[in-house]
Amino acid sequence: MKPSTTANWLMFLIPSLLGVFLFMAPISYQDSITIPIAVLAKSVKGLLDGMLITIVTLSISLTAIATIATKLFKPKAVLNNSFLSGLLNPSPAWFVVQQLGAIFVVMTYFEIGPAMIHDGATGGLVLHDLLPVLFSVFIFAGLLLPLLLNFGLLEFFGALFAKVMRPIFGLPGRSAVNCIASWLGDGSVGVLMTSKQYEDKIYTEREAAVIGTTFTAVSITFSLVVIAQVNLEHLFAPFYLTVCLAGFAAAVIVPRLPPLSWKKDRYIDGSQDIIDHEAIPAGHTALSFGLEQGLQKASQVTSLRKVLIDGVKNAMDMVFGVLPVVMAIGTVALVIAENTPVFNYLGMPFIPLLELLHIPEAVAASKTIVVGFADMFLPSILAASIESDLTRFVIAAMSVTQLIYMSEIGALLIGSKIPVKAWELFVIFILRTLVTLPVIALMGHLIF
Repeated sequence: MKPSTTANWLMFLIPSLLGVFLFMAPISYQDSITIPIAVLAKSVKGLLDGMLITIVTLSISLTAIATIATKLFKPKAVLNNSFLSGLLNPSPAWFVVQQLGAIFVVMTYFEIGPAMIHDGATGGLVLHDLLPVLFSVFIFAGLLLPLLLNFGLLEFFGALFAKVMRPIFGLPGRSAVNCIASWLGDGSVGVLMTSKQYEDKIYTEREAAVIGTTFTAVSITFSLVVIAQVNLEHLFAPFYLTVCLAGFAAAVIVPRLPPLSWKKDRYIDGSQDIIDHEAIPAGHTALSFGLEQGLQKASQVTSLRKVLIDGVKNAMDMVFGVLPVVMAIGTVALVIAENTPVFNYLGMPFIPLLELLHIPEAVAASKTIVVGFADMFLPSILAASIESDLTRFVIAAMSVTQLIYMSEIGALLIGSKIPVKAWELFVIFILRTLVTLPVIALMGHLIF
């Protein structure tokens, strides 16, 4: 089949445009600007209101039980299935985190055990305020993500950005595909794509480390959850513009600083013969080559049933894989934040910077800065008690642009083949904070 057939054009255009509309188109809903996928998520949350907390508790608990059963009995049906094995046979460290999440969710749901775990400011806040929103968003984001990933949209934009990525970011043009996959879909997708291409000798050590830590951007749907948490949904458009500008600044500056600048331009096998994977063939423009690549990808879609199965897998992976981790790490971090001065001390060095940037309630804001390394949602949760709209806006945008949060992206990076260590991730996290904070503060002062 030729890539330029009418059937392939339709297969490329219709799902891709539908995906862009659902994930990116700003619409007015209940006197605020939002995106269609968020409206769908809110509708489900409204329909299941009263049941959603029970559903979330059962989801996390059953996942923990199934994981224990897999570890004990090692069923071949699970271990021989790459998807089920990834979901129910985690590494020892993530097994502990997952079980901890299940213990916390049961304690919080039934309000048993130490009050500091299930209190309304700790586990209660995560279970009642955060997880139902995530559950609703994950269902639709997971199911509809193939519209962006499977029909050639990323291949098309990857070719178009080939002339941009190398001069500005020092990266191959195809890295734009990873960035778009993360920004429009999910950061974990970008990490997995980057790791696979590093293993296949498409990216060098430096390129893989930079892309994995800089271009696995927080998705638009995650961003919507964060801005909703600080009650500023009506400012989503300027908020996301701020996130994009700050993310761009970090992408230009941070890779030129250690530890990323120390990474070598060599492949996973140690070879240093750099191969050009992005050369546009003779007779092609970037646009024509992008269209050819997009249509070629669309022509490979032979079964919409398989695409639907991919969507179901995405949703299951998010619900059963991410929710227990958020419950565990979110509760632990909030218990530490509520009952110890640890985050107060870690945030103190940022107080002069916040005051210099004229951010109101600088002391309260400083307590939210480093906690984002544990989980991206925690700064916006802690910011809920801050009165200043400007400060809540800055904290929400900062938490999204810090990018390296250990409940998902950081853990995926460490578990992947991408050559970065835990201490390097923390340094990159601090550097991203220092670079993005002035940009976000400037935008915040312009908006407010």
